[in-house]
Amino acid sequence: MRTLIDYLPFVERDKTLEWYAKGQWPFHWIAGMDMGPPPYVAAYRRIFTMDRQRTVRVHVSADERYELYLDGRMIGRGSERGDAANWYFETYDLPLRAGEHVIVAKVWSLGEMAPYAQMSVRHGFICAPQDQSDAAMIGTGTSAWQSRRIDGITFTDPRPAFGTGANVRIDAAAFPWGFEAGGGEGWRDAAKAHAGTNGIFRNEIGSQHLMRPAVLGPMLDQPIAADSLTARYVAAIESTPELHKVAVRLADNLPGEQTQWNGLAGGGAVVVPRRTRRRIIFDLNNYFCAYPELVVSKGKGSRVSLKWAESLFVEPEARNKANRDEIEGKYFLGVGDEFLPDGGDHRSFKTLWWQAGRYLQLCVETTDEPLTIHRLHLRETRYPLEMESRFTSDDRRINDVIPPAFRSLQMCAHETYLDCPYYEQLMYSGDSRLAGLTTLVATRDDALLRKCIEQFDYSRTPSGLTQSRYPSRVRQVLAPFSLFWISMIHDYALWRGDADFVSARMRGARSVIEWYLGKLNRDGLVEIGEGWNFTDWVPCWTEGVHPGMEYGPSGIMNLHLIYALSQAAAVEQWLGETELVQRYRRLSARLTARVAETFWDDRRGLFADDIRKTSFSEHAQCLAVLSGAFDDPRRLRHIRQGLIESSDLARTTISYTHYLFETYRRLDWMEGFFQRMRTWFELPARGMRTTPEWPEPTRSDCHGWGAHPIHHFFATILGIRPAEMGFGKVSITPGLGTIKQASGRLVHPKGWIEIDLATEARSLRGVVTLPEGVDGSFSFGGQTQGLTGGKKHQIEIMRS
Repeated sequence: MRTLIDYLPFVERDKTLEWYAKGQWPFHWIAGMDMGPPPYVAAYRRIFTMDRQRTVRVHVSADERYELYLDGRMIGRGSERGDAANWYFETYDLPLRAGEHVIVAKVWSLGEMAPYAQMSVRHGFICAPQDQSDAAMIGTGTSAWQSRRIDGITFTDPRPAFGTGANVRIDAAAFPWGFEAGGGEGWRDAAKAHAGTNGIFRNEIGSQHLMRPAVLGPMLDQPIAADSLTARYVAAIESTPELHKVAVRLADNLPGEQTQWNGLAGGGAVVVPRRTRRRIIFDLNNYFCAYPELVVSKGKGSRVSLKWAESLFVEPEARNKANRDEIEGKYFLGVGDEFLPDGGDHRSFKTLWWQAGRYLQLCVETTDEPLTIHRLHLRETRYPLEMESRFTSDDRRINDVIPPAFRSLQMCAHETYLDCPYYEQLMYSGDSRLAGLTTLVATRDDALLRKCIEQFDYSRTPSGLTQSRYPSRVRQVLAPFSLFWISMIHDYALWRGDADFVSARMRGARSVIEWYLGKLNRDGLVEIGEGWNFTDWVPCWTEGVHPGMEYGPSGIMNLHLIYALSQAAAVEQWLGETELVQRYRRLSARLTARVAETFWDDRRGLFADDIRKTSFSEHAQCLAVLSGAFDDPRRLRHIRQGLIESSDLARTTISYTHYLFETYRRLDWMEGFFQRMRTWFELPARGMRTTPEWPEPTRSDCHGWGAHPIHHFFATILGIRPAEMGFGKVSITPGLGTIKQASGRLVHPKGWIEIDLATEARSLRGVVTLPEGVDGSFSFGGQTQGLTGGKKHQIEIMRS
């Protein structure tokens, strides 16, 4: 039996861990007295004395979130996002000298104003020293912790974003400055609540947090360089409430003040005179997720707002953005926070949560006292995901896609993957499947992907389906997204392996398949009448659902199930589950026959989306090809021809174009791949630093699913793919298209795959090196060459 110690590889296995192996911890959650209903922010403090210098290890968590301070300095944030049955705690080593110290935790609970992604049981904080001999010194429930409410913070609507959680308005006159160091009045004894509970062992569980160690480690926390922040517009304004309806006119710019504001991020103070209103628009010149800090002095009665936007809009109704580099004549509609100075010195205003975007709008309105703004400081936050692999080619358009695409992935990677950092901040399985594929080729770090796969397993409803987004306190189920979760498990098994992890997840995948089988109608087709059966944001479809679903079964959904069955069977084969493999293949064959009879249109040589054969899409053709179930050459020729020539097919948009790219590869039509890469090739001309959610006019400028071309640069252009589960063998089949030279260095569980290729009129030449102990093959132009791990192979193939 695994013990909790096995879940804490970073902790020494000594007697101080004995209490972990019990269901109930010797430490309790604590909560403030008379806090009232959420939303509110509380502080907890423990003042204690060390008789000698030593390091004390503590395990900390809070509901909903916390910032942890030691002697007035912030040392961490949490808790890592999960759910009630998987409530994460962080571990800190506190270097303590002899003498007095204070630990303070700022903990907030926003209730119905919390982010959709923020789960909650009840407000509270827990600090558990690893060594029980420290329990009376700093353990919650075993030592004298105190609490107080942090006044001066009110909460505001985050629109135009939704689901991201409330923004804040901070009134300096009511705020308890210095609480981080344990100062101020109003501290009272905290109330002891329920015991800390180890979810791995605890039985008879009530409404409690079931605790697990955090799996990701701290997020990136680094200052954004001062020269990244450029003041592009400084103007006097009449009022601030309706400013989103006032266009930016560069004729109103005050160039004499611009230099001052440009120095603000570097610590150059700006004094705003009394009875003055200013509007400053800063350009970060890239997309960032960051915690802002504004440091001010004096200016009693002033109002300062700091809002963020991905781009300015062409019209005040915020529909079109046009070129993202341009601000002239455009409108700023943003999300953000408000600060109310009280006349004090060096007031440091900080938000509870980070903001996202490229542009910042700082609006300042003073009354009878000048306001000195000492500094606008931004600290970037995200999961520390970095590009380890390398790709380059002689096609600059391809090379130029990598920075914005990977930046999108980074901005959508935090304590979970996110669909977008600006509007929702939710992890969807359909989005995350593409983020995961990009992660697998970019870096060896797969911790975030593993957590993602695991979280969707935890999200499963009694029906067997996963929720479409998770963690989320607002439930949403999209049946097709449960099939994308099966694809994620398959991808991980193929590119990384780890049979124990994959086997544990396949138990849930089987329940998804069983749900679908329960939807088979009398004709042997899956028919799903309920729910939002989203496929893709096709402009001519209603809410991402193809026409004709109201008449009966969907061709796309049935083909998607066949595709998922093929992937599930491949994983079960690897796991040795022969009976399940046979069953899935039998079910797939039966469904394949029914789909061919019902949805194949001989006249058009294509699969229809609906039983009346009135709607046709690229999506249906992609799923048919990728399932491998319709592999007779005649049918594939018809599909290939239809994809090339049919102008009336509903076209895939940014996310589903991944499946189109996979289909082009299967059908050996790389010309189509480069044609449809145009969406990404046009990003620089549009001034975009990240990949959008859907074609213009797009809502979100930063959607992680748009990073998937990076996967294809390695897996399709260079053609490097696993030839068996766990990447134990390698298959290389380049799809260079019009590219004459391409090279890359791809991460592999056992090292690197290195490749350098060049084509001439009638030949392909190059060099390939595989990791030691990993063999493979290289195929091109109908010829195949064996590859041995650890050796440098010269490739020379003449075209026939």
